[in-house]
Amino acid sequence: MFQLNPDSELDSLMSAARGACVAARTAPKGRGRDLLVTAVLTGEEKSVLSSRMRLIAKRENVPSFDRDADNVDRSPVLLLLGSHKAPLGLKYCGLCGYADCVAMAAAAGTCAFNTGDLGIALGSAVSRLADQRIDNRVMYTVGMAARELATLGEEVELIYGVPLSVSGKSPFFDRS
Repeated sequence: MFQLNPDSELDSLMSAARGACVAARTAPKGRGRDLLVTAVLTGEEKSVLSSRMRLIAKRENVPSFDRDADNVDRSPVLLLLGSHKAPLGLKYCGLCGYADCVAMAAAAGTCAFNTGDLGIALGSAVSRLADQRIDNRVMYTVGMAARELATLGEEVELIYGVPLSVSGKSPFFDRS
């Protein structure tokens, strides 16, 4: 079999994205509750997301959404990591800023463990990508667009995006 570099590079990116999802899944989670949702986007699904990022940039007058949409467009593969919002029901905690999980839920707050666990999962995922020398960057802007589009489902509100690239120079470096 003969494969030119672009063919093998896309295969490698897809394999790396799947491995990053596994690394995120196996990351430690509070009380062992797995609230993580992951997805790998390419092609049209990825383009829909970058289009929404451009819409947000214009609507909210936030140029960084345009800049990040350019990065997403230049990346063949996009990884999404999100978390359901669900209090862990700890008896004594308050890390979220509320007295307890009941008060936090009543105020439509977010459990500190949901965001912390998502951060740990992101760290595991991008560490795995770095081990494979895959250029990547964690972007909240991608997550905002994914949330508006309900890409991971209506109930998933905490989302980050990680575009992946293999090129002579990382598209995520020297950004203005």
